[in-house]
Amino acid sequence: MESSAPAHPIRLLVTDDLHRSRLTVFFRLLLSIPHLLWLGLWSLVAFVIAVINWFATLVRGQSPQGLHDFLAGYLRYATHVEAYLLLAGNPFPPFFVGSSTGPYPIDLEVDPPVRQNRWKTLFRGFLALPAVLLSAAFLGGPIAWAAFRGSGMAGTTALLTWFSALARGRSPRGLRDTTAWSVGYGAQAGAYLFLLTDIYPYTGPKAHLAGLEQPEVSQRVPRLVNEDDYRRSRLTVLLRLPLAFPHIIWLLLWSVLALLASIANWFSVLAIGRSPRPLARFLSAWVRYAAHVTSFLYVAGNPFPGFVGAAGSYPIDVRIDPFARQSRWITLFRLPLMFPAMLVSSAAAGVALFSSIFGWFVALVRGRLPDGLQAAMAYSIGYAAQFYAYAFVLTDRYPHSSPQAVFVASEPVQQTLESEPPGAFV
Repeated sequence: MESSAPAHPIRLLVTDDLHRSRLTVFFRLLLSIPHLLWLGLWSLVAFVIAVINWFATLVRGQSPQGLHDFLAGYLRYATHVEAYLLLAGNPFPPFFVGSSTGPYPIDLEVDPPVRQNRWKTLFRGFLALPAVLLSAAFLGGPIAWAAFRGSGMAGTTALLTWFSALARGRSPRGLRDTTAWSVGYGAQAGAYLFLLTDIYPYTGPKAHLAGLEQPEVSQRVPRLVNEDDYRRSRLTVLLRLPLAFPHIIWLLLWSVLALLASIANWFSVLAIGRSPRPLARFLSAWVRYAAHVTSFLYVAGNPFPGFVGAAGSYPIDVRIDPFARQSRWITLFRLPLMFPAMLVSSAAAGVALFSSIFGWFVALVRGRLPDGLQAAMAYSIGYAAQFYAYAFVLTDRYPHSSPQAVFVASEPVQQTLESEPPGAFV
């Protein structure tokens, strides 16, 4: 069940047209150095201002307008620099001079200061720690590298965008959207830490990509059906790992057969241009079962899954059509072609891992999983299903990394931030 994106005081504005200059893309890291140095100097000032703002907000119950405006301007500038460095935006950003900076294709909209909860202000550093860790999984850094030897989801998509933009002069829509989502979450985490708001960062992609048109995606790309209702049994959450153990063993055994079947399927598609129906059904069931088991293990889904990967048997399911004809050329070079998608899937799994850990604690306390964390995990599961379907030669349509292309479109359920208790993970 996909919830509507709740309104947040810190909102990402994406007006990028996907056009990229090959020359500036090639030298993007060098061109970013002046901004990185300038941002580093202003970061020292921002840290001092943030400490002053913490004391002021603790005393007054609201951030002073002047301090709020400075920190909002600094955060916008940091967002511009991140977007430029990560190739989510094309033009060279304007420099921050201590006041409001100019617009940028990847920008922030920051609401004026409002009253904040003093208890949440007092413990802001502790409360922000999960968001900081999750931001590292999105954007990369020492924490993310130490945790899962990665550069963060945005670092991975930026690397792939660099190669693609050099070749085509454009950023792929899916990679741009995923990078923008990462930048947007990092901005909300920074705003929460700097006391620009006491609303917790929203993890799911929908809030950060609001207003963007639906990308054009082939109907043959597998989609994730997400009908989870966010309710969790505390007992099964507590015992989730031992309960998942039989499924993990069965999935590993099934994976050996699936690997052999995928090799046979590769030869078959080369010969007849499509997957034989027995192989297509067998491998499709494995893709669905892997999504069911991962959902249960991550706490992204609540009920105990079945063992056969039946379609429609789990709230988080994969909709896939494996019987269409495929290009023999794409099939012939499937192994090297799938490598970029494998990188994106691995990076998304890092975000899902952190979301799962935090979701486990929250669900154990509240008996309910925040919809933002659930959506982040579901995105990783859905994109992995696209990758497996492509790798197992069930489709020749490349995985589309835009969150809007991963989920089956459904009517949103209205939900607002006010429905969540103060300080909740969303």
